Amino acid sequence: MKTTAGSENTSGSVMDQVGDYIIHHISNSDIHHPILQLPTIFGIDFSVTKHVLMLWVVSAIVGMVVLIPVRSYLKRKNDVPRGMGNAVEAVVLFIRDSVVKPNVGPKWVDTWAPIILTFFFFILTANTIGLIPIFDILGAMGRLVFNVSPHNDHSLINALLHGGATATGNFVVTAALASITFVCIMIAGTKAHGFVQHWKNLVPHGLPFLVYIILIPIEIISMFVKPFALTMRLAANMTGGHIAILAILSFIPIFAEVFHSLGAGIGIAAFSVPIATGLTGLEIIVTLVQAYVFTLLSAVFIGMAINVHH
Repeated sequence: MKTTAGSENTSGSVMDQVGDYIIHHISNSDIHHPILQLPTIFGIDFSVTKHVLMLWVVSAIVGMVVLIPVRSYLKRKNDVPRGMGNAVEAVVLFIRDSVVKPNVGPKWVDTWAPIILTFFFFILTANTIGLIPIFDILGAMGRLVFNVSPHNDHSLINALLHGGATATGNFVVTAALASITFVCIMIAGTKAHGFVQHWKNLVPHGLPFLVYIILIPIEIISMFVKPFALTMRLAANMTGGHIAILAILSFIPIFAEVFHSLGAGIGIAAFSVPIATGLTGLEIIVTLVQAYVFTLLSAVFIGMAINVHH
């Protein structure tokens, strides 16, 4: 029996529950199950959802991983980083020299390297944290250890079970990051060439007038395509991997129900678990690749506004 949107699935069929489970895992907390209910101000709901919580957690982790080694290095007043400082220095030098500098140029590398590095550290941490089933573990402990009823809508454990934990799988989060890139592109072009000249640089000079009638709208559209591509690429990749892993693991209860046999579920597990494990390993690579791709494309787009080549 199918249910309406926003209602709980009343069917006992595994087939009917798998879709809802996957959606709940990858989605943010809905308005009925926030972690912390806060009032709505000026039409904006300030309730704390799972993705909001994870953004705070990621920000705290990035702050500790980056700021603590840097402050420790500055206090020693020497040129030899230690421990975590070595890793941070290696990443900073790689992103600055191999990603930012070739695209924006030596003159602007110190201006734009900080924002690009912030993108990389933040996205990489958010992607990595999303691979850890934090809320699934909390939910299992609540149900198995603390005997929390699944029908208790006031339980924090049950609130945590609604939604996933990969903040970069949320299109609103990636859109916000892409919007920052969009603003940086405008600022970079204006700082390098001036406000008026930056907009003139959108199209080549010296073309026939009729060509500009076609070219100018295309260039304006391409301005918004860039952040849209950044938004969709990151969120879709981080969401797609989780869906694939959960869908493959769902074969186990589905086969057990279809064949009315626990043995069928165990048998398909020999197929599902290795594939899901392999996809998880692939997801680990994707977390790094997507952080790198987002920062690389951001540097490329900012560099295109600074170094105009038509």
